[in-house]
Amino acid sequence: MNHPTLYKTLRSIAILAVASTATLRADEGDEIKELHAEIKALEQKLAAIEQREASRDLAVSQATQPAQAAVIQAPAVPTSKITVDDTGFNFSSADGSTFINLHGLVQGDSRWFFDNHGIANNNTFVVRRARLIYEGAFDKIFTYQIVPEFGGGGTGTSNAPVIYDANLGIAVTPEFQLRVGKFKSPVGLELLQNDAILLFNERSLATNLVASRDVGILGGGSIGGSLLNYTAGVVNGSADNAYTNNTDTDNNKDFVGRVFLKPFSGNADSVLSNLGFGVGASAGLQNKTGSLTSGYKTDGQQSFFTYRSTVVPEGSDWRVSPQANFYRGAFSAEAEYTVSAVTALQATSKEEIRNKGWQASIGYVLTGEKDSYNGFTPKNKFNWEAGTWGAFQVGLRVANLKIDSDAFPIFADPGASASEATSYGASLNWFLSKAIRVSFDAVQTDFERAPGAKTTTNALIGGNEQAFLTRFQVGF
Repeated sequence: MNHPTLYKTLRSIAILAVASTATLRADEGDEIKELHAEIKALEQKLAAIEQREASRDLAVSQATQPAQAAVIQAPAVPTSKITVDDTGFNFSSADGSTFINLHGLVQGDSRWFFDNHGIANNNTFVVRRARLIYEGAFDKIFTYQIVPEFGGGGTGTSNAPVIYDANLGIAVTPEFQLRVGKFKSPVGLELLQNDAILLFNERSLATNLVASRDVGILGGGSIGGSLLNYTAGVVNGSADNAYTNNTDTDNNKDFVGRVFLKPFSGNADSVLSNLGFGVGASAGLQNKTGSLTSGYKTDGQQSFFTYRSTVVPEGSDWRVSPQANFYRGAFSAEAEYTVSAVTALQATSKEEIRNKGWQASIGYVLTGEKDSYNGFTPKNKFNWEAGTWGAFQVGLRVANLKIDSDAFPIFADPGASASEATSYGASLNWFLSKAIRVSFDAVQTDFERAPGAKTTTNALIGGNEQAFLTRFQVGF
């Protein structure tokens, strides 16, 4: 019971008591007058107490009401998001403008050679790639990418970790973005495709003729959505089938660029909506301090051409690569033609060497998934108990690389290097899930001997390479 109610009750009891007493003692007039005076005084005291209580309740109510309103009206505090699935680990702010993505790629390969004519590279197991991939963004404007390689690339004797990609991006607008650091050279179509979703385990002979990575600055973007994509920039310059490190030995730089057009991308109903074509190119100078390719390689990663160790670049170098691809439902097709020219110097002999390559491939997803340049996601994951098997894809490819005849015999040894290589391959890819893939390639590469070659010091080019290549991959 609150205080005002208590006091009202006491007052009523007192009045009744006094009234009863007055009835019993009506003959005592003076005492009645005194009692009435006491009642009046008591009423005044009770009224004062009630007023004080009312004032106090009002003050308490006014003090607590704003705090309660603040609690009710305060908006919920946004929380960050964490996502873990078969595409990687994602940590993002509530609005998604700032995020960190962690990915991984591990490829365990085996290479089996048949009728190899005593080739030094024997049947073997290798860790082709082992990468931790870090990428993210700040405020949707600033992006970054760091890709260390712990597998040694699977092509050399050194397994020392290297940094394949390390760059900062600034998205000024969708039509213009900057990228600074180390990245894939924007020339070859097949090279620019993600390593984890290639139709074949290895890129084609033609990709030998473009630089793998370079260091510099690029500007580019998309116009009209996916109608036109362009890239242009300045880089240190890198040899064919190679990547630069942080050391640049001269002041000369290469200019690189690429334009790729999808003219029917705005019409989803068109059969040609996913037809794209374009051209990539590079041009620069070398002055003896640069390097030539360390070797052109087959699908089995065996070298079939190298320059003599005493040859250095001296003068202009350039590349051009017209290219096209097409996707329609489960079907895919890709083709490119590449010319790589370098001015070679051997003692007093100097010559521009132009090597040429091309490749054409087709693929088909047997389980019906829609293919794209960025791959696809299986409709069903492999599950033995549920009777689902994932997705299956098959592919065919023909590729060729032809060495300029002017390279022999001064700049390249005809006994150690072939003048031409042509490969024929078939692939089967089994996607157990988005992250797990098993691949099988059967490839034969035929070689042409260089003019004037009488003996050979490279057993590979004396016949052909028949290889069966497997890959077990986890990529997320």
